[in-house]
Amino acid sequence: MRIVVALGGNALLRRGQPLTAANQRDNVRIAARALAPITTDNQLVISHGNGPQVGLLALQSEAYEEVEAYPLDVLGAQTEGMIGYMIEQELGNLLPITVPFATILTMVEVDPEDPAFDNPSKPIGPIYTQERAAELARQKGWTVKSDGEHWRRVVPSPEPHRIFEMRPIHWLLEKNTIVICAGGGGIPTAYDEDRNLHGVEVVIDKDRASALLAFELDADLLILATDTDGVYLNWGTDDAKKIEHITPEEIEHYEFDSGSMGPKVEAATNFVRRTGQRAVIGALADLEAMVAGKAGTQFVLEK
Repeated sequence: MRIVVALGGNALLRRGQPLTAANQRDNVRIAARALAPITTDNQLVISHGNGPQVGLLALQSEAYEEVEAYPLDVLGAQTEGMIGYMIEQELGNLLPITVPFATILTMVEVDPEDPAFDNPSKPIGPIYTQERAAELARQKGWTVKSDGEHWRRVVPSPEPHRIFEMRPIHWLLEKNTIVICAGGGGIPTAYDEDRNLHGVEVVIDKDRASALLAFELDADLLILATDTDGVYLNWGTDDAKKIEHITPEEIEHYEFDSGSMGPKVEAATNFVRRTGQRAVIGALADLEAMVAGKAGTQFVLEK
């Protein structure tokens, strides 16, 4: 079975943890223990979040005023390499030395005419006072919005349309390689009027990109691993109830927070609709059981 596993940010950093390399490695080690058992009889492709890591690099860049901050596409490439390295090493420590790994720097195309460009909504980087945020907006042409009592830069989050490295990913899978790709939603790129490809200042949703990846790979299963054991109705109330199995048509009757579970539900639903295959949202610790159809929220075309 060909499986795409999208690791949520919690697989690399627990809520409230300092963003140290040691903490990230410890959490990648935990993720590797969950991933290792499903590699035996399956082809595995791993994607991951990178929000905290990009935020840290942006903070560090802000502290060095002699050089203009690196753009988001470059920061995305840096984090894909860093996180891929950790996953390769920790998972490789658990598997036979004969198992091959490859981390692919993955460029993803977005459409410059996407409506998301007119409504930047994805917070990135450090927090500011309102005065400082307004000053930076004037200097750099940023869009800034309030984030609680602070202010942050926000950027568009357009739909992913194409993953450029699909051919080498297919070639690697044919050689039974464990592939790590599309980290953080991929490196955001777009064509200009002269058909030259360049980076863009956006953040692509990791779950949407993972669903596109799974579709393009003809995957049998898409797993969106997070820090809860499934999708809940009435989350945060006494009436909270976990959804065990659901179809795309049934899930449309409910609404989910666009800042947390909403994109995962959307990605799982779209994958199932486009392929007829299965998608699961659930806890990383339940990975084996999710593959077996016994844990998480199972999205299926028909019950």
